[in-house]
Amino acid sequence: MSAARPTARSRKDPASPKHRRRTTATERRGSVVPPPAAAGRADGGHRRDLLEGMLRIRRFEERCVELYSAAKIRGFVHLYIGEEAVAVGVNEALTPEDAVVSTYREHGHALARGLTAEAVMAEMYGKATGCSGGRGGSMHLFDAHRRFYGGSAIVAGGLPLAAGLALADRMRGLPGATCCFFGDGAFAEGEFHETANLAALWNLPLLLVCENNLYAMGTALAREHAQTDLAMRAASYGMPAWAVDGMDVEAVEQAARRAVEGIRAGTGPHFLELRTYRFRAHSMYDPDRYRDKAEIERWKSRDPVGRLTERLRDHDGLDDDELVRIERQIAEDVDHAVETAEQAPEEPVEDLLRHVTSERPARR
Repeated sequence: MSAARPTARSRKDPASPKHRRRTTATERRGSVVPPPAAAGRADGGHRRDLLEGMLRIRRFEERCVELYSAAKIRGFVHLYIGEEAVAVGVNEALTPEDAVVSTYREHGHALARGLTAEAVMAEMYGKATGCSGGRGGSMHLFDAHRRFYGGSAIVAGGLPLAAGLALADRMRGLPGATCCFFGDGAFAEGEFHETANLAALWNLPLLLVCENNLYAMGTALAREHAQTDLAMRAASYGMPAWAVDGMDVEAVEQAARRAVEGIRAGTGPHFLELRTYRFRAHSMYDPDRYRDKAEIERWKSRDPVGRLTERLRDHDGLDDDELVRIERQIAEDVDHAVETAEQAPEEPVEDLLRHVTSERPARR
């Protein structure tokens, strides 16, 4: 059954009573909603899918490091290694009708959303067959067909765009939710607070996913935020909000499913603080001198790929032979993506002004 079209009043006034919700006393006090208690889809087959999704992101990015070092990939590159559980877990809760807005650290989001390794790698190379036609590179992956509305080089730049997408879907009577990924650094920007306020005021179908990796570039969370409990602060806007172990892909998926179910039920925006960690520096240019090496190693002991692998070994019969097969298939896929990117054409010079200037309309 198709969704009912919004009334004329609701199209003109996103804050009309039709779209307002009653907040609970708990939410008005700004309390943090506890994490979901219900078990998620814990069958072995699904866990294998989660593992393959995370491994695909990691092996893709590890190859990007090699290609960057060989000067095959140019420009800025921000790696997602260590944070794979966030992208994979959240995207498991989304449908093709939902929209996704990302950050400049977006390779994992794009691959988890369903963009092919070939399209993403070609974009990294700046080739015409890339998902953005070779014009975006690492920080501006885009695929309108999959409702993946790309990354942004501007910290917090995607937040108001995500609110606009959520508002547009609601005004058109579409069922989708909009998911916006951003970092703890973006939480300190005015765009976050403006977006959170309007989203709650207008009851928008918006999932705000804060990837709290403890560092805004080189600035530690405690040096930037007087109150480091970001979920509690987000709850002050009257939206359900809670913190989740972002190094556990199953916990991420459970939380994302609960949040999306709430959004689809009409309870307005939800906020997830996914506490995670990037194992590599902020970018390939970053010497990473602001973090203690012992801290990095402590977080690596919680590697989301390793944790799920052990869970599969202990409970679902994963053995070394099967893991080798998975790794081999992913390696072949990444190799193929590199080969196709190497052979893909550059954009023709005569096309360089396409999408930059418009043709002058004919005079009447």
